[in-house]
Amino acid sequence: MKESYYLFSNGTLSRKNNNIRFKNENGETTDLKSEVIKDIYIFGEITVNTTCLNYLGKLNIPVHFFNYYGVYSGSFFPKDNKISGELLVEQVTAYLSKEKRLKIASEILLGATHNILRNLKYYSSRNKNLEKEILAITNLRASLPNSKNIKELMGIEGNIRKVYYGSWKKIFVKETHFDKRIKNPPTDMINSLISYLNSLMYATILSEIYSTQLI
Repeated sequence: MKESYYLFSNGTLSRKNNNIRFKNENGETTDLKSEVIKDIYIFGEITVNTTCLNYLGKLNIPVHFFNYYGVYSGSFFPKDNKISGELLVEQVTAYLSKEKRLKIASEILLGATHNILRNLKYYSSRNKNLEKEILAITNLRASLPNSKNIKELMGIEGNIRKVYYGSWKKIFVKETHFDKRIKNPPTDMINSLISYLNSLMYATILSEIYSTQLI
């Protein structure tokens, strides 16, 4: 089974025989076995040479880069010649159809809110008073399939996340001053955590899309 590798230390990344070698700034080396690498996430100040990138490209291994603050910067994706023309036509057709776009977006949000409710129920079972939030999100989730357009769908999503993020004060043991979602830049611990996790999730989804013929 292939694995994702997360590099937080500073150093260099290079090819060593048939493996990828990471050497930190203290001179310590770790060899990443190329046959089990799914993708690589780089958070530290790391130098990557072209020999290494060419080898990663040959193995179809994406590399995701994050800046000093953990914000996603960009990705290296190997050249891919497996894109299906038929699938591309289907994607464009789905994009041009308001009904299909609405259906797909609704299904994505149904999945997202399912996980949100699972998380809240988990903490509720550990003596966190979250019944009010669970009920509110359950009711909002039920209205998702009835949305008439993307704007309405996004409005419901915004209300769900407002309730969800508002519940985090009850979940965190440490006292926080989180009142609303602030992105640029995040102003407190929870906003920083959300921004970091969103960046990580974005890169993870890119890797999953790359493993398919979607674009």
